Amino acid sequence: MTILTARVPEELAGMRLDQCLAEVFPDYSRSKLQTWIKAGRVLVDGEIMKGREKLDGGEEIELDAEAERVIEYAPQEIPLDIIYEDDSLLIVNKPAGLVVHPAVGNWDGTLVNALLNHAPSLDTLPRAGIVHRIDKDTSGLLMIAKTLQAHNSLVEQLQERSIHREYLALVKGWMTAGGTVDEPIGRHPVDRKRNAVVRRGGKEAITHYRLEQRFKRHTLIRVKLETGRTHQIRVHMTHINYPLVGDQVYGGRFQMPADCSPALAEALRNFKRQALHAAKLGLEHPETGEYCEWEQAIPEDMQNLLKLLAENELDQA
Repeated sequence: MTILTARVPEELAGMRLDQCLAEVFPDYSRSKLQTWIKAGRVLVDGEIMKGREKLDGGEEIELDAEAERVIEYAPQEIPLDIIYEDDSLLIVNKPAGLVVHPAVGNWDGTLVNALLNHAPSLDTLPRAGIVHRIDKDTSGLLMIAKTLQAHNSLVEQLQERSIHREYLALVKGWMTAGGTVDEPIGRHPVDRKRNAVVRRGGKEAITHYRLEQRFKRHTLIRVKLETGRTHQIRVHMTHINYPLVGDQVYGGRFQMPADCSPALAEALRNFKRQALHAAKLGLEHPETGEYCEWEQAIPEDMQNLLKLLAENELDQA
């Protein structure tokens, strides 16, 4: 239980209780504060008030911010690669193949189940504190809030586009320069299981990319997201005709590039996930306000592919 108290500033006189709470307790979402008002967990000078009632200024507010269980999934002992952890924030390096949140076909064995085992109190937070996702077959850094205040802060930072996210992606084709894709994304007009760049009804999506390393028929790029649409990098790169290596949904039919060594040919044929890694994550710490940044090297399967591509270049020189 966390009992918080505050005095209503005189400049908020005449404001509704629910509006005042959002100003006085900005670490909590408006919807959560509304829920607590209706549950009688907000006292004004010792009395319960309705959210629409107006305040005079100077009242003493007491908020019972006791956490409530909102997650029903079972904890499971699944290894976590923890990069950073404190009382309000957790940064993990998710391996490719691990589903982030339970859904149809994957009701357990997910990151959520692992998090609930590591920190049981996360069952009081929406989605066990996860505020953004990466695809099952994408590896890399994810942030998890450990308190309601931290959750609200991270969600606000995402909405304000102040979270810094960079990815490394290996694409098919020889890129000549970096650039920006500013194209709306929505449901594919024919295949409803996929997303696509659409002209009507899509959501704004902006992807910046620059070259990291070029091979004869592949390019390693560094991608910075300005927005966070589902499958955004995969959709945008396919749209400009540079699909990700191994992408089983957006990559099209597999075609073996010419002049491949036997080792490279086998590696490309057996690379069954999109070659995408969430490499860098930067944010304002929800408690201290300091800017924090983490970086994680690409996993072994992508490293091996890059090594074989480089060796193949030397063999062809």
